[in-house]
Amino acid sequence: METKRLYLREMTDADLPALCRILQDKDVMYAYAHAFSDAEAREWLDRQKARYKQYGFGLWAVILKTSGEMIGQCGVTVQDAGGRDALEVGYLFCRDAWGQGFASEAAQSCRDYAFRTLRADEVVSIIRDNNFPSMRVAVRNGMLPRGGFVKQYYGLSMPHIVFSISRSEWEALQKSAK
Repeated sequence: METKRLYLREMTDADLPALCRILQDKDVMYAYAHAFSDAEAREWLDRQKARYKQYGFGLWAVILKTSGEMIGQCGVTVQDAGGRDALEVGYLFCRDAWGQGFASEAAQSCRDYAFRTLRADEVVSIIRDNNFPSMRVAVRNGMLPRGGFVKQYYGLSMPHIVFSISRSEWEALQKSAK
Protein backbone atom coordinates (compact mmCIF):
# COMPACT_ATOMS: atom_id res chain seq x y z
CA MET A 1 0.00 0.00 0.00
CA GLU A 2 1.00 3.57 -0.48
CA THR A 3 0.00 6.83 1.19
CA LYS A 4 1.16 10.38 0.56
CA ARG A 5 4.37 9.92 2.59
CA LEU A 6 4.58 6.18 3.26
CA TYR A 7 4.84 2.72 1.76
CA LEU A 8 3.38 -0.24 3.65
CA ARG A 9 4.67 -3.69 2.73
CA GLU A 10 5.16 -7.13 4.21
CA MET A 11 8.07 -7.39 6.60
CA THR A 12 10.98 -9.65 5.73
CA ASP A 13 13.92 -11.04 7.68
CA ALA A 14 15.95 -8.05 6.45
CA ASP A 15 13.64 -5.82 8.54
CA LEU A 16 14.61 -7.45 11.84
CA PRO A 17 17.19 -4.77 12.83
CA ALA A 18 14.68 -1.95 12.25
CA LEU A 19 11.98 -3.94 14.00
CA CYS A 20 14.29 -4.46 16.99
CA ARG A 21 14.88 -0.71 17.15
CA ILE A 22 11.13 -0.34 17.74
CA LEU A 23 10.37 -3.38 19.88
CA GLN A 24 13.45 -3.02 22.08
CA ASP A 25 12.87 0.64 22.99
CA LYS A 26 11.32 0.71 26.48
CA ASP A 27 9.71 4.10 25.78
CA VAL A 28 8.01 2.80 22.62
CA MET A 29 6.95 -0.40 24.39
CA TYR A 30 5.52 1.17 27.57
CA ALA A 31 2.01 -0.15 26.82
CA TYR A 32 3.51 -3.66 26.72
CA ALA A 33 5.25 -3.06 30.09
CA HIS A 34 8.62 -4.20 28.73
CA ALA A 35 11.01 -3.92 25.84
CA PHE A 36 11.34 -7.12 23.84
CA SER A 37 14.33 -9.45 23.89
CA ASP A 38 16.00 -10.54 20.65
CA ALA A 39 14.01 -13.79 20.79
CA GLU A 40 10.69 -11.97 21.36
CA ALA A 41 11.40 -9.63 18.43
CA ARG A 42 12.18 -12.64 16.21
CA GLU A 43 8.93 -14.33 17.32
CA TRP A 44 7.02 -11.11 16.53
CA LEU A 45 8.43 -11.02 12.99
CA ASP A 46 7.78 -14.73 12.48
CA ARG A 47 4.16 -14.24 13.68
CA GLN A 48 3.64 -11.51 11.07
CA LYS A 49 5.07 -13.70 8.31
CA ALA A 50 2.74 -16.54 9.40
CA ARG A 51 -0.21 -14.11 9.27
CA TYR A 52 0.70 -13.12 5.72
CA LYS A 53 0.57 -16.79 4.71
CA GLN A 54 -2.62 -17.59 6.64
CA TYR A 55 -4.68 -14.45 5.99
CA GLY A 56 -2.85 -12.49 3.30
CA PHE A 57 -2.35 -9.59 5.72
CA GLY A 58 -0.79 -8.71 9.07
CA LEU A 59 1.30 -5.90 10.47
CA TRP A 60 3.30 -4.37 7.63
CA ALA A 61 6.55 -2.44 7.61
CA VAL A 62 5.92 1.31 7.34
CA ILE A 63 8.56 2.83 5.09
CA LEU A 64 9.21 6.56 4.82
CA LYS A 65 9.19 7.44 1.10
CA THR A 66 11.80 10.18 1.41
CA SER A 67 14.48 7.96 2.99
CA GLY A 68 13.42 4.33 2.53
CA GLU A 69 13.71 3.91 6.32
CA MET A 70 11.38 1.59 8.23
CA ILE A 71 9.83 3.90 10.85
CA GLY A 72 7.15 1.60 12.21
CA GLN A 73 4.64 -1.10 11.59
CA CYS A 74 0.94 -0.86 10.90
CA GLY A 75 -1.59 -3.27 9.53
CA VAL A 76 -4.63 -5.42 10.02
CA THR A 77 -4.68 -8.51 12.23
CA VAL A 78 -7.35 -10.84 13.57
CA GLN A 79 -7.52 -10.24 17.33
CA ASP A 80 -9.61 -11.26 20.31
CA ALA A 81 -11.63 -8.14 21.14
CA GLY A 82 -12.92 -9.24 24.51
CA GLY A 83 -14.31 -12.63 23.56
CA ARG A 84 -14.93 -12.14 19.84
CA ASP A 85 -12.65 -12.16 16.81
CA ALA A 86 -12.31 -8.79 15.11
CA LEU A 87 -10.20 -7.17 12.42
CA GLU A 88 -7.88 -4.81 14.23
CA VAL A 89 -5.84 -1.92 12.89
CA GLY A 90 -2.68 -1.92 14.96
CA TYR A 91 0.31 0.43 14.85
CA LEU A 92 3.65 0.89 16.55
CA PHE A 93 6.25 3.46 15.52
CA CYS A 94 9.82 4.34 16.49
CA ARG A 95 10.15 7.32 18.79
CA ASP A 96 11.70 9.50 16.07
CA ALA A 97 8.47 9.19 14.07
CA TRP A 98 6.12 10.23 16.88
CA GLY A 99 4.04 13.38 16.57
CA GLN A 100 4.29 13.70 12.79
CA GLY A 101 1.00 12.10 11.78
CA PHE A 102 2.57 8.94 10.37
CA ALA A 103 0.52 6.61 12.59
CA SER A 104 -2.74 8.28 11.59
CA GLU A 105 -1.80 8.24 7.90
CA ALA A 106 -0.89 4.55 7.96
CA ALA A 107 -3.84 3.56 10.18
CA GLN A 108 -6.37 5.26 7.90
CA SER A 109 -4.94 3.40 4.92
CA CYS A 110 -5.19 0.10 6.82
CA ARG A 111 -8.76 0.88 7.95
CA ASP A 112 -9.73 1.55 4.33
CA TYR A 113 -8.03 -1.70 3.26
CA ALA A 114 -10.06 -3.63 5.86
CA PHE A 115 -13.34 -2.19 4.59
CA ARG A 116 -12.59 -2.14 0.84
CA THR A 117 -10.53 -5.28 0.34
CA LEU A 118 -11.45 -7.48 3.29
CA ARG A 119 -15.11 -6.37 3.22
CA ALA A 120 -15.17 -5.88 7.00
CA ASP A 121 -18.40 -4.92 8.76
CA GLU A 122 -16.41 -3.40 11.62
CA VAL A 123 -12.79 -2.51 12.32
CA VAL A 124 -11.34 -2.10 15.81
CA SER A 125 -8.22 -0.87 17.56
CA ILE A 126 -7.58 -2.46 20.94
CA ILE A 127 -5.64 -0.04 23.11
CA ARG A 128 -4.25 -0.25 26.62
CA ASP A 129 -5.99 2.22 28.90
CA ASN A 130 -2.81 4.23 29.51
CA ASN A 131 -1.88 4.62 25.83
CA PHE A 132 -3.34 8.04 25.11
CA PRO A 133 -1.38 8.72 21.88
CA SER A 134 -2.78 5.50 20.34
CA MET A 135 -6.26 6.49 21.47
CA ARG A 136 -5.89 9.80 19.63
CA VAL A 137 -4.89 7.91 16.47
CA ALA A 138 -7.98 5.69 16.81
CA VAL A 139 -10.25 8.73 17.18
CA ARG A 140 -8.62 10.37 14.11
CA ASN A 141 -9.35 7.06 12.37
CA GLY A 142 -13.07 7.62 12.99
CA MET A 143 -13.27 5.16 15.87
CA LEU A 144 -15.10 5.52 19.16
CA PRO A 145 -14.61 3.62 22.42
CA ARG A 146 -17.20 0.82 22.47
CA GLY A 147 -16.12 -1.45 25.30
CA GLY A 148 -13.22 -2.90 27.14
CA PHE A 149 -11.68 -5.94 28.75
CA VAL A 150 -8.62 -6.95 30.73
CA LYS A 151 -5.73 -8.80 29.08
CA GLN A 152 -3.36 -10.92 31.10
CA TYR A 153 0.08 -10.20 29.72
CA TYR A 154 3.57 -10.52 31.09
CA GLY A 155 2.20 -11.32 34.54
CA LEU A 156 0.06 -8.18 34.65
CA SER A 157 -3.64 -7.41 34.36
CA MET A 158 -3.87 -4.76 31.63
CA PRO A 159 -7.18 -2.98 31.00
CA HIS A 160 -7.78 -2.36 27.28
CA ILE A 161 -10.35 -0.22 25.48
CA VAL A 162 -11.92 -1.43 22.23
CA PHE A 163 -12.29 1.44 19.77
CA SER A 164 -14.28 0.65 16.63
CA ILE A 165 -15.84 1.99 13.47
CA SER A 166 -18.66 0.25 11.60
CA ARG A 167 -18.97 -0.03 7.85
CA SER A 168 -21.86 2.49 7.82
CA GLU A 169 -19.82 4.96 9.89
CA TRP A 170 -16.86 4.49 7.53
CA GLU A 171 -19.07 4.99 4.48
CA ALA A 172 -20.40 8.24 5.98
CA LEU A 173 -16.78 9.39 6.54
CA GLN A 174 -15.97 8.60 2.92
CA LYS A 175 -18.95 10.63 1.67
CA SER A 176 -18.14 13.62 3.88
CA ALA A 177 -14.51 13.62 2.64
CA LYS A 178 -15.60 14.09 -0.98
